[in-house]
Order: sequence, then C-alpha cells, then structure tokens
Amino acid sequence: MIQHSAIYAGAVAHKRFRPRPHRLRYRVFSLLIDIDELPQLGRRLLLFAYNGFSLFGFYHSDHGDGGGLRSWAERNMVAAGIEPDGGAIRILCYPRIFGYVFNPLTVYFCHARSRELVAIFYEVSNTHRERHTYVIPVTGPTTPILRQTCRKEFYVSPFIPMNCTYHFRVASPKDSLSIFIEEVDEEGVLLAAAFSGRRRPLSDAMLLRALLTYPLMTLKVVAGIHWEALRLVMKRTPVFPHKRADERIAVSIVPPPELERLRQADE
Repeated sequence: MIQHSAIYAGAVAHKRFRPRPHRLRYRVFSLLIDIDELPQLGRRLLLFAYNGFSLFGFYHSDHGDGGGLRSWAERNMVAAGIEPDGGAIRILCYPRIFGYVFNPLTVYFCHARSRELVAIFYEVSNTHRERHTYVIPVTGPTTPILRQTCRKEFYVSPFIPMNCTYHFRVASPKDSLSIFIEEVDEEGVLLAAAFSGRRRPLSDAMLLRALLTYPLMTLKVVAGIHWEALRLVMKRTPVFPHKRADERIAVSIVPPPELERLRQADE
C-alpha cells in the first residue's frame, strides 16, 4: 500500500519587486516521494517507473549526487550534525514526463524515526546543468510554519545577483503544503516565489488526470523560464552573466542560526 507518497496539485507564483516589477503564475503539480516507497511505486503503478521509462518517472540521477539517495542524504545529515536513524526522507519534486524533467527546486523533508522533522534540503538547479543543495537543520520549537535562512551560494537566474540571502517559510506536507521563498539583497526583498498545493492520492487514475490537466508540464516549465526571461529582457532588466560553478553538483551545509551568529562575530 502506498502510504506516504502523494501528488500535490496547485500553482507556482513569482513576484519581482526591483528593478523592473514582474510577476508570473503557472498551474503545476509536484510529487511527494517517500524514497523507501520508490521500488513499490515502480511495481504497483502502471504509469510510473522507477529508474526506467514510462509516462511518469523518477530517476536517482536527477537528484543528489546521482547515486543512492538515502546514503547521500544521510551523509549530508551527518555533516550538518544530525545523527540519522533511518527515518523517512520524502522528496517534493516534478516527475519525469515522457522521459523529461527540469526541477528548479527540489525539497527534501528528512525525519527521525520519531517522525520529528530534523532537516530540510533545498536542491536548486539551473539551466546550465548545475545543481546545488542547501542542507538546513531544523532547530527550535515545532511550529506550523517553519522558517529557515541561508546565504545564496549558487547562480540561478541571469537577472538576479549573487549577493543575496534566501528566507524560506515552509508548511510541511499534510492535506496541503506551501513553500514561500524571499530572495533579499542589501536593499530588501528582490523576489518572492511560492508553491502551494493540495494533496491527492498517488495512483494511476490521479496520474492520468494530472497528465490531462497539465499536459507536457515539465517541457512547459523550461519553456516558461525562457519566455519569462524574454519578457525581462524586453523590460531592460539588468543581466548578471553566468560563471560556471566550481563543481557541477555541490552541497552547502548551513549551520544553525546560533552557530552562524558566533561565526560572524568571530569574523
């Protein structure tokens, strides 16, 4: 029985505040994949393949370091000072559709066996075939909306400079979920982005419905990126050229806020 994996259907929205106001909104859906259920999903679903071709699919090579996801995730948890105990790891991402996918953002929800959320990974990809994961431990009291912060370390858009900070607000997946991100520079909020969705069961019937409701969605994601880039160029938005990343696949371990404050004080 598929217990934890699900579909979240909703919309993604961006709002740019400076130097040229700009906004977009697209209807999308994401899969929440419990990595321990992946073999079962591949066997039970006719329209979904695990490391193989189908209408919908999930490949290890699209995420992490391209190898085993649990071992990769647990190595990074250890690096962040978290002792993994085999708790659930659930990944919010777009699936491959007809063999193609591009995930601007993949979110990993890492739990202890007690079901406590102990870390969130934010895996960011750009159109230069590079990806970078921010590993952020969950600290402090549990609240309905989790707030996290990290410095930008990875080139994403030609229209946003590198000297920025991300502020995340996340409502963990239940009947609904939401992820809200503010990108802030020295002048304040530059860009706000959000995804919100409602939970649906992960079944062949719901996958077929998603295919008909969001046809060729993953291709449209990339087409939308280039269309919005053209609109920004036409608005004469300043451009920041891409500098190739030192490593095509990289990870930043983000220290808890209290350790980061001590580090900054030492500097």
